[in-house]
Amino acid sequence: EPYRRFWHWLQTPSIVILLFKGLIIHRPDIFGVFSFPRMVTVHNVIAVILVLNAVFSLFYHVVTDQIRQFIPHPYGFFDDAIVQAKYYISGIFKGEGHPFEKLPTSRMNPIQKFTYFMILNVLLPLQIITGSLMWAVQKFPAFTNALGGLPILAPFHSLVAWLFGTFIIVHVYMTTTGATPLEAMRAMVTGYE
Repeated sequence: EPYRRFWHWLQTPSIVILLFKGLIIHRPDIFGVFSFPRMVTVHNVIAVILVLNAVFSLFYHVVTDQIRQFIPHPYGFFDDAIVQAKYYISGIFKGEGHPFEKLPTSRMNPIQKFTYFMILNVLLPLQIITGSLMWAVQKFPAFTNALGGLPILAPFHSLVAWLFGTFIIVHVYMTTTGATPLEAMRAMVTGYE
């Protein structure tokens, strides 16, 4: 699916740039070579691109009914997740076959479904909300201060950013665990597995 690949490759640099710019904004004392106001502007522009891409992706997945692939089904979920976890912990290193076949109607295993469900329904909204509130601190100080202001919002926003960074590291590692280290990467570039 060309759109899925486009979405993925737009999200990837957006998140990486946001993490990098966020680090610069968070620690201007270390990264003084960069213009703080410019970094904030770039961070905000990339954040808007990420949010728009997420909104278009949600629309696409709802309209095409592909949204079902991101929803873990409660019945049998924990048993399937344990089977998948055992595979990740030991089976993958013993050369065992993947416990769940990847199908066009079900591309993700139970752990992937849970992970994406949490990212899309918890982490991303929290990051958008806290980022928007931080942006609004100077425009609506009474509202944001009622929520704790920057002393609460900034560390929470940073925590969620670190969780996104951790996801990216694990995600990139997991792409190397196929039949060959570049198999999954090739699929995201060419569209063929």
